[in-house]
Amino acid sequence: MNLSHDEFHVAARTLAADGWYVLANLMHPGQTRALADECAAMHDADALSPARIGAARTVSSLRGDRIHWFSTSTESAAQRAFIDRMNALRIALNHELMLGLVDCESHYAVYRPATGYARHLDRIHDDDARVVSAVYYLNEAWRESDGGALRLYLDDGSHRDILPQAGRLVLFLSAQFEHEVLPATRNRLSIACWMHQQRMTARR
Repeated sequence: MNLSHDEFHVAARTLAADGWYVLANLMHPGQTRALADECAAMHDADALSPARIGAARTVSSLRGDRIHWFSTSTESAAQRAFIDRMNALRIALNHELMLGLVDCESHYAVYRPATGYARHLDRIHDDDARVVSAVYYLNEAWRESDGGALRLYLDDGSHRDILPQAGRLVLFLSAQFEHEVLPATRNRLSIACWMHQQRMTARR
């Protein structure tokens, strides 16, 4: 079942206290399967593009995923259902935390076996638009032995490894937490999402 507003309240309060939170079952399992099927079909059809990094949007060996950006002009019903849920969460975070989040951007991401994403920060240099990062996982029956964890580096020097299990949404503050994607032994499917504020600083 979809999360209630009470659960969004818990997410907001924990995000405010700790800077990160893991939500279970953001969407109905059937909706998650529809997203997974669409993402996998796009991958099989070679319809995903190599991901890029930084303000210059360059392809780099630091990042091994292939992606497809969501667009209002071409979005599917499955994508629209996800966007609606994320906008509901964005509005709840604004109500609880006064973050001034104005929109979300999202893309599918597929990491093939043995690929990952080196440790990095989501906040782009000289661009403070990204406030909250989110990753929604689409992988059913994922096991620890499959690898592919999101490694989140915490302020106390420790880290948390979060497995990419279907229905799980990870939230964290974009400017605070470095993170990496560890290699997996099977295709790893997800949706990456960023909630934006109005830009306060311009790119140079």
